[in-house]
Amino acid sequence: MMSKTKIVLAVTGSVAAYKSAEIARRLMDESLSVHVAMTANAEKFITPLTFAALTGNHVLRHGYPAPGDDPMPHITFQRGASLILIAPATANIIGKLANGIADDMLSSMLMASDAPVLVAPAMNANMYNHPSVRKNIETLKQLGAGFIGPATGELACGETGEGKMERVENIVSQVLDRLDLGRDLLGRKILVTAGGAREPIDPVRFIGNRSSGKMGVAIAQAAARRGADVTLVAGAMEIPVPEDIETIYAPTALEMMRTVQERFTDSDVLVMAAAVGDYRARSVASGKIKEKESWDLSLVRNPDIIAKMCALRNKQIVVGFAAETDNAEKSGREKLLRKNMDMIVVNDVSRDDIGFGSDYNEVVIITRSGETIKPQKMSKREIGEIILDRIAGMLTGGYGDRGLVGGRT
Repeated sequence: MMSKTKIVLAVTGSVAAYKSAEIARRLMDESLSVHVAMTANAEKFITPLTFAALTGNHVLRHGYPAPGDDPMPHITFQRGASLILIAPATANIIGKLANGIADDMLSSMLMASDAPVLVAPAMNANMYNHPSVRKNIETLKQLGAGFIGPATGELACGETGEGKMERVENIVSQVLDRLDLGRDLLGRKILVTAGGAREPIDPVRFIGNRSSGKMGVAIAQAAARRGADVTLVAGAMEIPVPEDIETIYAPTALEMMRTVQERFTDSDVLVMAAAVGDYRARSVASGKIKEKESWDLSLVRNPDIIAKMCALRNKQIVVGFAAETDNAEKSGREKLLRKNMDMIVVNDVSRDDIGFGSDYNEVVIITRSGETIKPQKMSKREIGEIILDRIAGMLTGGYGDRGLVGGRT
């Protein structure tokens, strides 16, 4: 897991400043120590108290220090920082940084620091594309600053164009990539499935499984941050897929089976987090079936993707999930052995506070060698890291007995 690495989050006067609180929270979820610096205009959009309460750290504000306070906060505040993230970054702060202007506490801090800088612009499209602003951006790039976005979309002014601050998850992902922490999966190919199944009955109806896709996406993003080459096979999703991860859509069991099988041989790890449908309609009507008093629907069994992959593998680690309502741990352990998986993640879906659609879960992780891990209720992002810790250990021989599985050594 990641150590407490210090980063500075610089917040400037844009309406997108409210998203900076979410950025701070997400970075803290990754075990980073976040220290926020704000301009005077940023404080008009969001209060320093919000960031102090979120991070537990002092917030660097505008104005000169009072007698008795640290006389050089712009120097001491950024000491030890591994990275400075400016999000949102206005045209004003980009111009100051590009031209060496230090006329307030935040800009002075930026001039005093030798830490790497990442910039997430947020402004009107015309401002962003103004020749002076573009020149300042190019200057900063030449000086080594990295830029995240901006995205194209509807802006606060009501116009649509380039200038919208990049999505929070993409900003956090690029921060972690720049920090290059925990790259224990570098060079590994990991195949992750996520989401539910939608088996068509007719052009407008389907049989579905409950799954938001959040757990699979969390694992895919965590694996990518740890250096893996990740492919996400997405079923029916209730959340956006990460833009920086290769994603293949496969909403039915047969499509997912075909996609996984095509990529399995070249993969090191398969994580089957998707809720794949056990059954599909025996026949799919070409037109919408009209309303009727009763309806007999004939179903046929879908292929068991994870069992087939376990039978085909030679070097791959295979991780499955089990959503249970009764005797969850016992049922999960039986499923692990029956299908010959390396590891299974079992969650009790009878609870309302975790599981389907929630950002949180409480699981039991069981390995083939008999190790059982029972983390307390936590975010799916944190659970994803625990799962990947075990996978990384299996890849290097640190966890479990690989020789017990399928005769491998």
